[in-house]
Amino acid sequence: MSDHLTPDQRHKNMAAIHSKNTKPEIIVRKYLWSHGFRYRLNHPQLPGKPDIVLKMYRTCIFVNGCFWHKHERCKYFVVPKTRTEFWLNKINRNHERDIEVKKKLASMGWHTITIWECELKPNKREGTLQSLVFTLSKIFLQDHKVKQYEVPEEEYPLMVADNTDIEYNNK
Repeated sequence: MSDHLTPDQRHKNMAAIHSKNTKPEIIVRKYLWSHGFRYRLNHPQLPGKPDIVLKMYRTCIFVNGCFWHKHERCKYFVVPKTRTEFWLNKINRNHERDIEVKKKLASMGWHTITIWECELKPNKREGTLQSLVFTLSKIFLQDHKVKQYEVPEEEYPLMVADNTDIEYNNK
């Protein structure tokens, strides 16, 4: 089956797709903001310019489109029937770049979370966003937990309660 749009119409459709302020990204941002999370958008100093950066949590959130970023086993990732080789090359480059960016961020000490467009469809949205808040809370607690220090016994062998041979008030 051939494309039902003319090449000019298809070009206009594809040109209208933007990388910033997409509907799925706005859904995530509004939810995070309403739950008290503060963030920066498309931080230029981090690899890959993550969609949402929560500096306090050292976490980058990528809101990916299933088609553009090769969400495998997803019904929204369908290889086009025309110019298949071109699209597969483009999508595979995006996928490889995503992996490299995540590795760079991890080596810099950043956590990364990927939210897929299909996970923000109305029937899954609430669960996905609650899971995001849970994950961010867990990251914060792990990164900010109080460290317990143990004193080695050989450094301080005598503790107050250890020596029970001492008699008090001997007169």
